[in-house]
Order: sequence, then structure tokens, then C-alpha cells
Amino acid sequence: MDTLGRTGSAHVPATRTRLNRAQIAGFWGAWAGWTLDGMDSFVYALVLAPALTELLPNSGYAATPANIGLAGSILFALFLVGWGLSFIWGPLADRFGRTKVLAGTIFMFAIFTGLAATSHSVWELGFYRFLAGVGIGGEWALAGTYVAEAWPEDRRKMGAGYLQTGYYAGFFLAAALNYTIGAHYGWRAMFLTGALPVVLAIIVLMRVKESDTWRRAESLSHGAARRRGPLAEIFSARYVRRTLIAAALLTVAIIGLWAGAVYEPAAVIQLAVKGGATKPEAARIASIATGVLSIGTILGCLVLPPMAERIGRRLTLAIYFIGMACSIALAFGWAFYLPDGLATFIGLLFVLGFFGGNFALFSLWLPEQFETRVRATAFAFCTSVGRFIGAGVNFGIGAMVLHMKTLGTPIALTAIAFVIGLVLIPFAPETRGEVLPQ
Repeated sequence: MDTLGRTGSAHVPATRTRLNRAQIAGFWGAWAGWTLDGMDSFVYALVLAPALTELLPNSGYAATPANIGLAGSILFALFLVGWGLSFIWGPLADRFGRTKVLAGTIFMFAIFTGLAATSHSVWELGFYRFLAGVGIGGEWALAGTYVAEAWPEDRRKMGAGYLQTGYYAGFFLAAALNYTIGAHYGWRAMFLTGALPVVLAIIVLMRVKESDTWRRAESLSHGAARRRGPLAEIFSARYVRRTLIAAALLTVAIIGLWAGAVYEPAAVIQLAVKGGATKPEAARIASIATGVLSIGTILGCLVLPPMAERIGRRLTLAIYFIGMACSIALAFGWAFYLPDGLATFIGLLFVLGFFGGNFALFSLWLPEQFETRVRATAFAFCTSVGRFIGAGVNFGIGAMVLHMKTLGTPIALTAIAFVIGLVLIPFAPETRGEVLPQ
């Protein structure tokens, strides 16, 4: 037995363990929360241009393309800072349970997304998006931790892939809402739809049972670990290396995918307008392009778990990082500048989306690296670090867009982050074939 309490390679039975009703209900509660989380996150990207066109003049600024780009970057950076502060949910979940805290995150992001519809200035919108980000940021860590602990060992890897599809199904849902509600009723109606997850939060709180894994760990959690606290524990000699490497790899993933995904609608709109489309037509094309991106990512999430089981976690992540670097560089650095590059750009979005499914690996891999009593804290912390750094990168992207008077090149340069990630991957632990540590 090693220092993390594992018992070596797990034997995978020929017949998969059947899921019981509680495990199925818990998964769908976590999946639905992650779906609505993804929808909420991407609503902002889809309504960025019309919302800032209205709010900038109310705030004393001209609604020029440069100002919209800069303000959009600043507001998204504030959103990422909120995401970064979401590490507070991890210790709460390790202490009080996954489901109660998961419901709290859903409730928080739903309320403040709905309130964004009442904004009268960019400052109000930024404030509401910051607080929504605090709620949204905690959902992934808690949903991923819950599914890893609640599902049987021979099902949990694929469960991570299934769970991650929810976030990008949310992208697709946001695109569908923008194509219908947004196109007819405007950006405020889009934010109002983000308040609907309040109902889900209530259902999660009342219907989803806590995992047996957490219950056992809680009953046995005594002594130095409890006195020290889970946040201090993940920086102990036992965990510090894997904590820092996991946080760095997640930072790479967040910088690259979010740069591409958040600016994708604006890029598509610019290309469509350049090709002769009206602004309403361009907005609809952007919704279709988002759907293409989402379908690609869902497929990438489903392909990843069996690949990670066959060739290992590290090699799988390396392949996905190489795919992300190439697709971002080609889409924003090449197709964006073609005379008639809209179709090529949208085609590359599918590839970008597929390799953007690398996030599913973290839902699978992070729980394998930490024991139950600190798992949610570690997951939340590692995801939060990337969001703080991603916020700084977004300020830099906004400044580059303003200086270079173009959207494509600054986004294309974020492909460099994945090269850095490839250097870091060998330092991460390979956990293929190992059972979830208790």
C-alpha cells in the first residue's frame, strides 16, 4: 500500500456494476447543475456585444468596437476572479457534505445571473457577473467530486466523461436560447433564463443523497488532519507537488479554452458581417457556430475516458493539449483572416471543441489524486488558481485587442499556454489502473 492508501491496480469486472436509484438521481442532479452552469457561463459570451452596446453609453463611454472588446475582457476577468474565489466551497463540502454545498453554488449563480438582467451600467453588470462567478466556480469541483465518490469504481471513469458533457450541453442550450429568446427579446431576457436553476438547487437539496464515501470519511475524520484543515493538508509534504502540478495544468486548460470559447461568438459575428450578413443574421450564425463547438466538445468528453484508460492520463492530456494548440492557432491566427473564412473558421471550431474536452480528464483524474477528506478542497483549489491567472490573461488579451485593433492574433497566441502544459505533464502522477483513494 502506498502513501495515499491505495491497494494497487484495481480489477475491472467483466460486467459493469449496476447503478442504484440514488446513484442515478445524484448523477442527473450533478449533470443538470453543470449543464445550467455551462449555459449561464456562455450566455455572457453570446450577449456581450448587444449588452455592452446598450450599457457603455449609460456608463459614459462610446460603444465602439474597441471599447466593447476592452470592457468585455474586463467584465470577463471579473467573472473569472469570482470563479477563483470559489475555492471557499471546497472546505465547506469536505466538512458539511457535497450535496448541501452543491445546492448552495447553484442557488448563488442562478440568483445573480437573473439580477444581471436588471443592470443599468457596465459596473452593475460586472458586479452581478462577479458574484455569479463565485457560485458557478464551485459547481464543477463539487459535482465532479460527488460523481467520483458516489459511482462504483468500474463506472466512475466514464461517469466523469458523462458529467463533463453537461457543461457543453449548456453551451448548446445557451445557443438555442439565443437563437430564439435572445434574437426576439434581447440580452436581458437571456440573463433572466439563467435564474431558472434556483428550482434545481431546491431539488438537489431535497432529493439527492450524500455519497457513502463521504459519510464514511466524515465518521472517521479525526486527529491532526481535522485540526490542520483540508486547505492546509493539500499543501503538506504528502500532497504539495500534485496540488501545484494539477493547478498549473488546469490553468493551461482554462486560459486556452476560455480564450477560444468566450471570443468565438464575437469572431463569428465579425466574419459573418464581413461576408455580408446583417447583425441579426450574424447573431444567429454565431448561435449555430456555438452549437458546432458544443457538439465537438461533447464528443471529445465521451472519447476521453476510454482513451485515458487505455493509454494513461498523461498521454491522453498531451494529445488533447496538442489538439487545442493547433486548433486555436489555426482558427484565430489563420482562418479568421481569410477573405471568406467563415465556413473554415466554424469547421475548426468543431476541432477546437473536441480537444476542449480535455476538461473531462480533470473530472476523472483529480479525484484519483486525493483522499476523500480533502478531495473537494483540492478540486476547488486547483480549478480556482487557473481562474485567477485566467483573469489576468484576459486583461492582457483585452489590452492586445485594443492595441492591435484585431481579435484573431491575441487569441491565437494563447496556444502558447498549451506548449507550457506539455512540459508540465510528465511531472503529474499517472493513476491509470488505481482505485479511488479512501
